[in-house]
Amino acid sequence: MKMPNTKYTGSFIKGGPGENQSYKKYYGKMLTGFKEGGSTTAAWTRKEGKSKSGGLNAKGRASYKGGTLKAPTKSKTSSRRKSFCARMSGMKKKLTSAKTARDPNSRINKSLRKWDC
Repeated sequence: MKMPNTKYTGSFIKGGPGENQSYKKYYGKMLTGFKEGGSTTAAWTRKEGKSKSGGLNAKGRASYKGGTLKAPTKSKTSSRRKSFCARMSGMKKKLTSAKTARDPNSRINKSLRKWDC
């Protein structure tokens, strides 16, 4: 069956562009990020925002919701450190596979080492 020769004017997304809106206006930010070779996602979600030794680097912390994150601390008396260790240790037990929990190069184990948990 041959499709009719008609121009596509809508979107499959509800509330998307109609006949009077161009795709550039609707998908503008998404298209400009790819045209410039950059990405429109935050640095903390990409490799460049993550530290090789675990956790986030300064660029990753700065890109997270306006830079509200602080660097890891190793102070034994810090309540921030105790809370983080308790929370992440629980995640390691419940949310990771046995293989990931034993792997010294997994992101969760690197992070726990960095915080001295």
